[in-house]
Amino acid sequence: MALIEARSVSRNVATTAGKLQILSPLSLAIDAGEVVAIVGASGSGKSTLLSLLAGLDLPSTGDVIVDNVSLGDLDEEQRAILRGEKIGFIFQSFLLIQSLSALENVMLPAELAGSRNPEKQARELLEKVGLGERLTHYPNQLSGGEQQRVAIARAFIGEPQILFADEPTGNLDTETGSRIEELLFELNREFGTTLVIVTHDDSLAQRCDRVLRIAGGKLVEQGANTEAGAEEKSSAKGNLATGSKEATTDVA
Repeated sequence: MALIEARSVSRNVATTAGKLQILSPLSLAIDAGEVVAIVGASGSGKSTLLSLLAGLDLPSTGDVIVDNVSLGDLDEEQRAILRGEKIGFIFQSFLLIQSLSALENVMLPAELAGSRNPEKQARELLEKVGLGERLTHYPNQLSGGEQQRVAIARAFIGEPQILFADEPTGNLDTETGSRIEELLFELNREFGTTLVIVTHDDSLAQRCDRVLRIAGGKLVEQGANTEAGAEEKSSAKGNLATGSKEATTDVA
């Protein structure tokens, strides 16, 4: 059964020259536990689609259903509550709060949600991502790879049903990006999250169960990965602790 469903959604914006269609009407469904990549060139509409699926924006036409709830039936506050309960985010630019330490950044969503022991949860997750020795460091004291690992830990602290990752390795060098990919997939397997990744990186997309390809605001391809791609994803399974130890050497 679909956990996320888009029904004939489109997105238009008004300009001085008239209506501009950013996303043409499209429909899709994403099942619980599925790992899906949304790929396309810059400006193709893939980030717009992610915003609609996550309820960060509303479609001009159509509707998005998340866990049997129509986002169009909710007001802005209700959509925010739904996101807080069911959805996690990882962004290309990390979006850490500069005045908070790594530990405090990860704790914050759990504190806002009223979790009973957010500090314990945050410490455990930071240990998992290899930052057990960086708990009190501030974002400007961390490398790009370390900041993204903090962001990943923050995204998983609420154990969301759905995780949206918008170009999660876009600001990282190739080696650091590969380590972040391994960490993201490993944690996703552990938590059983439905993962939706926006990327222009076809090699990252091929590690997912399915690829949605956007071009010119249109969904031009929607299909499962090849058996070879599935085998590559399976072979990527490793020991999280080992991966985290290796990740602590990242200085990029």
